[in-house]
Amino acid sequence: MQELDNKKTIELLNAIMEFELAGVVRYTHYSLMVTGPYRIPIVDFFKAQATESLLHAQQVGEILTGIDGGHPSLKIAPMEETYKHKVKDILEESLSHEQKALDLYKKFLHTVENASIYLEEFARNMIGQEEMHNLELKKMLRDFG
Repeated sequence: MQELDNKKTIELLNAIMEFELAGVVRYTHYSLMVTGPYRIPIVDFFKAQATESLLHAQQVGEILTGIDGGHPSLKIAPMEETYKHKVKDILEESLSHEQKALDLYKKFLHTVENASIYLEEFARNMIGQEEMHNLELKKMLRDFG
């Protein structure tokens, strides 16, 4: 096994944490903006996404503080307000957000591969979860096609 690049690992974990915290804000906002006949199940979906994003940020923070020199960021990744609040628009924005999260976790996996079994497994687990979110959002968007 190779040695873990602490600096790069910490940088990526902080980027992931900031992105997950932005997800908390994004999904909470979406849950408030949904209208229409399917409001209740979609609101519940977005509230669950916000809760999961917070859990992911907390998990990443725990890992960060376990690495020498690790210090969790207090920042939140940049977010753009599009002012598009139709369900289709919100779901498309969510899919884009989830794809970016997937890309971050893949980059993280590439960084920790062959350096830490635990971090590799964490990354793979998170990639699996993000892939599942992407699939779910794509299925939700089918009725709008």
